[in-house]
Amino acid sequence: MIVDLKRFIERERAVWDELDEMLTRMETASRLRLTLEEAARFHYLYERTGAGLVKISTFAAEPALVQSLESLLARAYANLREGRSRVEKFSIGRWLTQTFPQTFRKHRRFFAAAVALTVFGAFLGGAAVRFDPDAKSAIVPFPKLLEDPAARVKEEESGPNPALANAKSQFSAALITNNTRVSILALTLGATWGIGTVILLVYNGMILGAIIVDYVRAGQSIFLMGWLLPHGAIEIPAILIAGQAGLLLGQALIGWNSKESVSERLRSISGALVTLISGTTLLLIWAGLIEAFFSQYHEPVVPYPLKIAFGLFELIGLVFYLTFCGSHKSQSGFAQNAGTAADPS
Repeated sequence: MIVDLKRFIERERAVWDELDEMLTRMETASRLRLTLEEAARFHYLYERTGAGLVKISTFAAEPALVQSLESLLARAYANLREGRSRVEKFSIGRWLTQTFPQTFRKHRRFFAAAVALTVFGAFLGGAAVRFDPDAKSAIVPFPKLLEDPAARVKEEESGPNPALANAKSQFSAALITNNTRVSILALTLGATWGIGTVILLVYNGMILGAIIVDYVRAGQSIFLMGWLLPHGAIEIPAILIAGQAGLLLGQALIGWNSKESVSERLRSISGALVTLISGTTLLLIWAGLIEAFFSQYHEPVVPYPLKIAFGLFELIGLVFYLTFCGSHKSQSGFAQNAGTAADPS
């Protein structure tokens, strides 16, 4: 039962207008084809409008609105029957050039939050190691990174590692598996209303900050950049995107300033979550290959300036891709809704 009809109409008006706009474009563009995500969005708007009509029809004071919604639903039903011919098969090219970067930008404030949490953790970890070098063992979980930086650099630069050369494929697979596991964890921890994702992002930042300060204090900044940049330029943003997805999930569960039910909010972001974590996985596969086959080789085998330049090139390319790729209006006109329904953000 609607307690405040006026507020209900004001809240639902945007949904009806969006459905009307989508129908107008579908009816005027005879060759318009919908992606699966766009079709899901259309179906969501259709169902929500129908639910609104049922509620409003109990009020005799709104006959014009009831008639308008009935007409809107009739148009939507007609298009649903034709919809099978409009739905495009999944295209990896379209997904890479439009869906993923557009979904990333649509929820960019959650990415900004993930960056802020990681930077905060980096300051904490860096400060801890700066004032208490022994804190490194309590923060960094990787035995190899607990060694003295100068000693490690001397060992790495002494010559190629035969064991590494014979196990690059296994090492690459292990890195990809581990990083993907961390990223999926960052997403799934969003089910704790985002609290787990926040903790994980801060902790990852602490590890990064502790390592950076440890190597800088030891005078090994060039080695650090040459080792970290080639794979870190992709790996770190990928984990941040996974954190972005986790925070988005947490916000949907909390539902600040949202009148929708939890199930509606979760359904509205399901496409975005799949898109973000899929993009993260692809980025981590690339980062794992680079870490195993390139990052682990140091001077004199591979000059540090070359490794640093390669890492910066990757980072600039990734920023350009996420910022501008697919920014033009897609043919369907609904690209900005890809991966989402009623955006809870």
